[in-house]
Amino acid sequence: MNAATLTIPPSPVPAAGRIRAAALRHALIAGARRVIARRDALNQINVFPVPDGDTGNNMALTLGTVLQGALQRRAAGVGVLLRRVGDEAVDGARGNSGAILAQFFSGLSEAVGARSSLSRRDLAEAAAAAARSARGAMAEPREGTMLSAISASADGLAQAAESRECAELKAWFESALGRAREALARTPDQLPVLRKAGVVDAGAQGFVDLLEGIADFLSRRHAAEHPAHVDPDVAFEVVHARLHDGEGDVDPRHRWCTECLLVGDGLDRGRIQAALSGLGADCVVVAGGPHRLKVHAHVGLPARMFEALASFGRVEAGKADDMLAQSRTASAPGGVVVVTDSSADLPEGVADALVVLVVPLRLNFGEQDYLDRVGLSTTEFYRRLREEDLLPRTSQPPVGDFRRLFEFLLSHHAEVVYVGLSRAVSGTLQAAEAAAQRVEGARVHVFDTGNAAGGQALLAMAAAELVRAGASRAQVMARLEALKGATRTIALARDIRHAVRGGRVPAWAGWVAGALRATPIAVVEADGRLHPRSALFGRHRVPERFAAHVAKRMPPGRRWRLIVGHCGVPDDGEALLAALRERLDVAESWLVETGAAVGAHAGPGALVASLQPVDA
Repeated sequence: MNAATLTIPPSPVPAAGRIRAAALRHALIAGARRVIARRDALNQINVFPVPDGDTGNNMALTLGTVLQGALQRRAAGVGVLLRRVGDEAVDGARGNSGAILAQFFSGLSEAVGARSSLSRRDLAEAAAAAARSARGAMAEPREGTMLSAISASADGLAQAAESRECAELKAWFESALGRAREALARTPDQLPVLRKAGVVDAGAQGFVDLLEGIADFLSRRHAAEHPAHVDPDVAFEVVHARLHDGEGDVDPRHRWCTECLLVGDGLDRGRIQAALSGLGADCVVVAGGPHRLKVHAHVGLPARMFEALASFGRVEAGKADDMLAQSRTASAPGGVVVVTDSSADLPEGVADALVVLVVPLRLNFGEQDYLDRVGLSTTEFYRRLREEDLLPRTSQPPVGDFRRLFEFLLSHHAEVVYVGLSRAVSGTLQAAEAAAQRVEGARVHVFDTGNAAGGQALLAMAAAELVRAGASRAQVMARLEALKGATRTIALARDIRHAVRGGRVPAWAGWVAGALRATPIAVVEADGRLHPRSALFGRHRVPERFAAHVAKRMPPGRRWRLIVGHCGVPDDGEALLAALRERLDVAESWLVETGAAVGAHAGPGALVASLQPVDA
C-alpha cells in the first residue's frame, strides 16, 4: 500500500485524560506521512555530517518501514504499539538520521513498557528517556543536530505537563513543538557547516516535520489530507539555501556509509561503540536492544567493520553506500545518471571518474553474507576460494538496494539508466525492474547488456561517457543497443571444479577435462549465457595461446577497447593483456580482477577477455 495515499478514518482525540493506542497510532501515521512528503526538501539541505543529500530518503525509508508494518494494524495498548514501532524502526533504519530516530522509538518503547494507555506525565517521562537513549546511541553526540530537537521537545512536554495553560492535549503538544522549532532555528549557530550553507540541520528539520504532522492530526483530529503541504512557518527556505559544494566535504577516509543489523544475546552497545571507534569509524550510531541492534558508521573499509561486528553476533542486512560517489553524482551536470552492478568489472578509478554508481551483489560463504567487492574484496575472495572447502554462492541484490539508490538519484537527476547483468544468468535485472516500478518507473530505464564482467563494464562505461558528453537518455539507450551485439566476452576456466560443485557443469565434463588436460573456453552468446565452444590442451603458455584464440575470432580491421580480467592470477592477466595488444589494434585497455559473480563459477586461475569495437 502506498503510504502517501493511505486513508485514515477520523479518530477521537481526548481533550484531556489518557492517551490510548488508537489515537497515538493515527498521530504517528500523520507524522510519518509528513516526513515522507518532505523527503526531497530534506535531501536538499543535508550538509551534516556529510553532504550526501540523503537525509530525507533515510528518514522516509525508516518511517516507511514502520508505516507499512506496525502502523498498519491496531494494537491492544500503547506499549504493544510502541514495541512494534521500535522493533520495525530498528530493522528498517537507514543512515545516521534513521538510526537515531529508530533509537528514539526504541527508547520510548522501553520507557513505556506494557502500559495500555498513558497520561501526559507518562508520555513526557518516556520522551525524556527516549531522548537520553537516542543520545546514548551515538559515540560522539553533537548539539545542533536531531538530538537537540529531540531533547528540546522532551523538555517542552515535561514543562507543559504541569501547566494549567496547556490543559488541552493540542495546546500541550504544541508547546513542545514550539521548543523543538526553537532548537531547530539554533542549529546553524551550533554547527558552522550549517551556517556556511545557510540551512538548518536536515535531521532536526525532519524530526520537527514529524512533530508537525502529529500536531496537525491533533488539530484536525484526522491525518492531513494534503501531506505535501508546507506550512508558512517552516524554519527554512530551500530555494534560498546556499547548497554545499559536494565531494570536498566528504572525508575520503570515511567515505562509506555502512550499516547492518546485529543479532545475538546480551549485545552491549557500549562495547560495540568502542570497537568501532577503535577502527577509526566516524558518526557511529548503535540503536536497538540487547538482542537486536542496528549499527551505523562511516568507515574507510566496510569489510573491517563487518568483521569486527561478527565477533559480537550475527551480521545481517549489511549495506554500504559510497558517500563520495553519491556526492559527486548529486553535483554532476546533466539530467541522466548511470548505474550498474558489481558483476561489471569496472577498472579501478573509472566509476569515480565517469560518475557510475554500483549496486553490490550479495556473496555467501557458509553462514556469512558479504557485499560483493565492498564487504569482501576480490583478492580475499580468491584466497578463501583456494583455501576453504566452503562453496561460495552469489545472489542478486535485494529490490530495496536498487530502490534506495534510484530514489536518491531521482531526487537529483531527471532520469536513471541501469546497465545490468545479463537477465539469462541472474535475477539482478529483475530486481532492478521491480525497484523501478516502486519508484517513478518512467524515469528509470533498465538495459539488459546480455553480458557480464568486462563486457558489462564496457557498456556501462560507454553509457557514462555519453552522459558526460551531454547525450539524452534516448541517445544513451540507442547507443547501448548498437554496442550490445558488438561487445564480446570470452572466458577461459582452468579449474572447473567449482562449476561442477555448483551444478553449472555436469560431473562427467569435469572428469573429461581433467583426463584430457583440457582448459575449456566459453563465449557469451546472443542469449546472454556463457557457452563452451572450444578448449586449449596442455598447460604451457596458456595466456598467450588464449590470446591467439581470441584474436583469431575478432573481425579484422577494427580498433578495440579491451578489458582483461583475471581470477586471482595477476601475472597471467598481464601476459594475456600484452599478448592481445600484440595481436589486435587496441585503442584502450585495462587489467582488472574479475569479481565473484564470475569467479565463483569459473574458479581461481580463470581469465576473461572483453572487447568492444571503437567504431561500432
